Amino acid sequence: MDYILNALPRQIANEIIQIFSQCSNLINSLQEIRLRVAKPIILKQRNRDIVLQHIVTGEEILHILERFCENSIYAYKNQICEGFLTIRGGHRIGITGSCVIENGKIINIKYISSLNIRIARQVIGCSNSIINEIIDIKNQTILNTLLVSPPGKGKTTMLRDLVRQISNGINSKGFKGKTVGLIDERGEIAACYRGIPQNDVGIRTDVIENVSKEKGVEILLRSMAPEIIACDEIGTLQDIQTIQKMLISGVKGLFTMHGSSIEDVEKNSEINKMVEKIIVL
Repeated sequence: MDYILNALPRQIANEIIQIFSQCSNLINSLQEIRLRVAKPIILKQRNRDIVLQHIVTGEEILHILERFCENSIYAYKNQICEGFLTIRGGHRIGITGSCVIENGKIINIKYISSLNIRIARQVIGCSNSIINEIIDIKNQTILNTLLVSPPGKGKTTMLRDLVRQISNGINSKGFKGKTVGLIDERGEIAACYRGIPQNDVGIRTDVIENVSKEKGVEILLRSMAPEIIACDEIGTLQDIQTIQKMLISGVKGLFTMHGSSIEDVEKNSEINKMVEKIIVL
């Protein structure tokens, strides 16, 4: 959190620090800092927004982005064009503004109007309650697993901790660590900064980020010999086809998807077919 505060203009940082002093639990429950040009700053918790008095200027947005880019926005241009960048500590900065399009592809974002500072917070041990349902001690592997929950309810946090435990191994249960290939499409799971995971995803985990699941699976199978491949938020037909190819190769899978119940899984015909196939296997 200190790194984020140091990157903010002093007036903004001081106002946030003052709020922290008034709300003792805020620093541990803060999820996002939302900054929009000509709008007040909003500190976002899971079930509450705290609206500050400070009105953000365009100059402040640019100053903050430059600080997070270590005074070299050009060096981060590719990430910015994807709409986000990952900074030291694994925090993720969402970016919106006026996009410059060339040949159907975003080549720049100018007149940046909003920044969403998403606070990275891993919860070590949060998967303890379900780990026994996933690992297969007898065969020293895992069961193909799909975690389903609505947005913002912790499925990515749970996935991260499962990957950590499966990768490290669990001595108390007699489970040996496995080689895990982690496809981190948006940099939210491992939160790599300059290629180094800022979150603990285990000692046997190879992370490939900023690629599609299809390309990620192809690269991992070809070059890293994973025993397990994990990825977040499956749902498209292409995702399902990629996963089916992966499972045929003998690799186990650990995935998440948006949904509120098993009925939501059944409504997605392609995912439902895959789930039924996994059960048969």
